[in-house]
Amino acid sequence: MHFWVMLLRGINVGGNNIMPMKQLISMLNELGCEDVQTYIQSGNVLLQHSESDSQVLTLHITTTMYRTFGFEPKVLLLTLEQFQQAATNNPFPQAEVEPKTLHLFYLDRPVIEFDKEKLNSLKKTNESFELIDQVFYLHAPDGIGRSKLAEKVEKILAVPSTARNWNTVKKLLSLAEGS
Repeated sequence: MHFWVMLLRGINVGGNNIMPMKQLISMLNELGCEDVQTYIQSGNVLLQHSESDSQVLTLHITTTMYRTFGFEPKVLLLTLEQFQQAATNNPFPQAEVEPKTLHLFYLDRPVIEFDKEKLNSLKKTNESFELIDQVFYLHAPDGIGRSKLAEKVEKILAVPSTARNWNTVKKLLSLAEGS
């Protein structure tokens, strides 16, 4: 069995793309997933499955989600090792004391090239960012909701992403270690 961290984008937000977690767990179990755990309603799932290819498993999951829920959210599957490595690579350990100010944007695929100057022009003086592998790290002390950089990062990188704050990352790691 392979351990996966599944991050869903844009579910249960503002009354749109409603996906009850109990129904999601049931659907995943029917697909052969085991030890399925969810964390909060925003699309954080830990699961095990015999499939070792993330693209194959993602296709099965998204197709079944469309049939079950009537929409197909962006699904990002990471191995536990990839998820752990992203946490280990955090370039802003000082931000961990205020975990809601640190966000990891998990990217769907590698960034080919991007306009770093454009990113720098959008960031506030107290914000910091770093792109490491397929994760864009953003420390936004004033909050992500007030960050123009956070708002535009996906467009500038030209890669779909889904972001999680440090609290969520640490909680998922804790749940995974307990499994």
